[in-house]
Amino acid sequence: MEVNGVAHTFITAGDFEASVAFYRRLLPFLGLREVADSAETYYCVGGRTGFGIRRPDPQHAGARFEQYRVGLHHHCWRARSREDVDEVHAFLRSIGAKIVHTPEDGPWAPGYYSVLFEDPDGVRLEVNFVPGRGLFDTATQRVGATLDER
Repeated sequence: MEVNGVAHTFITAGDFEASVAFYRRLLPFLGLREVADSAETYYCVGGRTGFGIRRPDPQHAGARFEQYRVGLHHHCWRARSREDVDEVHAFLRSIGAKIVHTPEDGPWAPGYYSVLFEDPDGVRLEVNFVPGRGLFDTATQRVGATLDER
């Protein structure tokens, strides 16, 4: 058995309204189209994946993301070119997103190039480009050592 990619990722937002306002701009810019927008959920699909935001339970409203707690570390979308990563960076700057690092080369795969940023709750998000199939061709080679660096 071999999976065919990631079907979807859902995050729970501490500030649902601010997060949905952010993702309503970001996700369509990335080529995802809206398929659900309700009082509890915002969900878009595209590029063979889905990404959704859920309202938190009342006792967690206003909580902030903590990257190194158990659970999500960060989410990364794959771009088709370095220029796409640069275009995302320009878009993020235009909407006032918090940029963690501007587009840069990384050691995680040959040709790795990415921008890292945060949503309104501090959830780390990344858009990267890796030429060809990158580590997907050599999934068992050097992945463990280099992922620890991220």
